[in-house]
Amino acid sequence: MLNVENVTLFYGAAQALRGVSIEAKPGEVTCVLGRNGVGKSSLMRAIVGHRPIASGAITFGGRDIARMKPYERARSGIAYVPQGREIFPLLTVRENLETGFAPLKRSERRVPDEVFDIFPVLKSMLNRRGGDLSGGQQQQLAIGRALTTRPKLLVLDEPTEGIQPSIIKDIGRAISFLRQRGDMAILLVEQYFDFARELADSFVLMERGEIVASGGRAELQGDDVRRRMAI
Repeated sequence: MLNVENVTLFYGAAQALRGVSIEAKPGEVTCVLGRNGVGKSSLMRAIVGHRPIASGAITFGGRDIARMKPYERARSGIAYVPQGREIFPLLTVRENLETGFAPLKRSERRVPDEVFDIFPVLKSMLNRRGGDLSGGQQQQLAIGRALTTRPKLLVLDEPTEGIQPSIIKDIGRAISFLRQRGDMAILLVEQYFDFARELADSFVLMERGEIVASGGRAELQGDDVRRRMAI
């Protein structure tokens, strides 16, 4: 579904990505691992259109999307949950979810029932302001907003960062449920090794803007991967 081939990206004179290639397939979780500052978030921003690439190719469903605007990529089925969540603190939970209607046809503009099945706490807080929610609840809201767009590719940038353990488990169960549906590709950026190991079907490990290791679930068990992720 998603193919990233030999992508490079710069911030001014600084090179953030160096010939990065990955893929994400429906019904699978592809995990991007690495320490802080190695280019993981830059890669996600390149995929969703928030940063222009200098060279390489990005295709989604066989279609070249490298020059598409972010809203065009959203309409094509890519949903992004950024690091830090970026919900609207003064809007209610209901209004935050409804911002996910933007890329949808008018006939599709409703919050899917599965959002509340996955995160039932959101249904009980529909009229509360987003800024009044805990960090973990805001993360659930951000994922729920992304799911409202009916994505074919869900991009999650460090969804466990700063989240209490009970909510991390809820998010892990949600990702497993979405994978089992079989029609969605999930691209997960993560630093929490045990969380990644439980969920990943395949992984890439980044250092200094490059991929230094990749493989399937079995290879993710190794001490070398854990060592390279250690801060």
